Amino acid sequence: MTIPMYHSSGIKPPTLNIFPSQPMHVEPPSSTKTSTGLVSPSTSGSKRPSEPSMELANPRTDNIASASAPNQPPKAVKREGNRKGPTTSSSEQEGPKTPDPKTLRRLAQNREAARKSRLRKKAYVQQLESSRIRLTQLELELQRARAQGMFFGGGNMLGGEQGLPVGINNITSEAAMFDMEYGRWVEEHHRLMCELRAAVQEHLPENELRMYVDNCLAHFDEVMNLKGMAAKTDVFHLVSGMWKTPAERCFMWIAGFRPSHLIKVILNQIEPLTEQQIMGICALQQSTQEAEEALSQGLEALNQSLSDIITSDSLSCPPNMSNYMGQMAIAINKLSTLEGFVRQADNLRHQAIHRLHQILTIRQAARCLLAIAEYFHRLRALSSLWLARPRQEQ
Repeated sequence: MTIPMYHSSGIKPPTLNIFPSQPMHVEPPSSTKTSTGLVSPSTSGSKRPSEPSMELANPRTDNIASASAPNQPPKAVKREGNRKGPTTSSSEQEGPKTPDPKTLRRLAQNREAARKSRLRKKAYVQQLESSRIRLTQLELELQRARAQGMFFGGGNMLGGEQGLPVGINNITSEAAMFDMEYGRWVEEHHRLMCELRAAVQEHLPENELRMYVDNCLAHFDEVMNLKGMAAKTDVFHLVSGMWKTPAERCFMWIAGFRPSHLIKVILNQIEPLTEQQIMGICALQQSTQEAEEALSQGLEALNQSLSDIITSDSLSCPPNMSNYMGQMAIAINKLSTLEGFVRQADNLRHQAIHRLHQILTIRQAARCLLAIAEYFHRLRALSSLWLARPRQEQ
């Protein structure tokens, strides 16, 4: 019969722990778990819990270890929580993260929109200032004209009989709006001409110079559209030429310049010309003169017809009201054709400018546009000098 090792070695056999410190179905934490569940006294304090022990434990030591086991998991949890705590707080104390590309793009768009808004506001303020200066100039011209006993706008010299408004007060709101828009167009036209002159002086390539020429032609088309809208509302304002300077009005033909005269003026400014170009310009000038003559004859016939209608009855005062109103109705129908004359004259001016652009080279067309702009600029300067001339006291 084999004697148990416990009797030969003098070691008490291990007793059964009927009151375990933890439920038996719960797995102990990894920090206190061992391979056999028995902890050696020498390893309970110095060795790591994860290292298995092959030695048998003393019951007293086992009880002490089992008694201290329930307290170890909270300490481990608390220690782990302390480890995680500083990490979370350090991440919160870090500086702001770099914005993503979408946010950067949105910020750049906001800055660009703000910059454009400031530029629009600045341009609007400049337009208001220019309008104020122009209004002041018109008021000075009106005061000077009244001081000389003259009235603008086709008013009579009798001081506005029969309650009719006299002079510049006869202007309609549509005509005033056209004058303001035309003033802005003149300012923009001057800016475009300065850019074109600088491009010509820098001897830019034709492809780049073409862009400046096309911008000037497009700007010329804008004033034609502006006049077309004004002709529908107040054609008499266009024909009277009150939106032009006094010197420009001396050369007016049906609410604008005479295109054949303009061709003659710039012909010597765009030399040298090839023989084919000379023939094309001469043909253009001849066809333009023929169209001008036809329009002038039609307008003269309209004037004669209006005169005949008004004088068809006796010019006694007071007139026969039934005949008078009938005459006025016929005259109004005749005057409705005046808008058509203005449109045809503007179309002729438009065709002449664009036809010259087709005949000439890009550099010649640029010099042509600069010559036209300088011609009208000198007429406006002549008007300003005339109004500012010293008066001789009589």
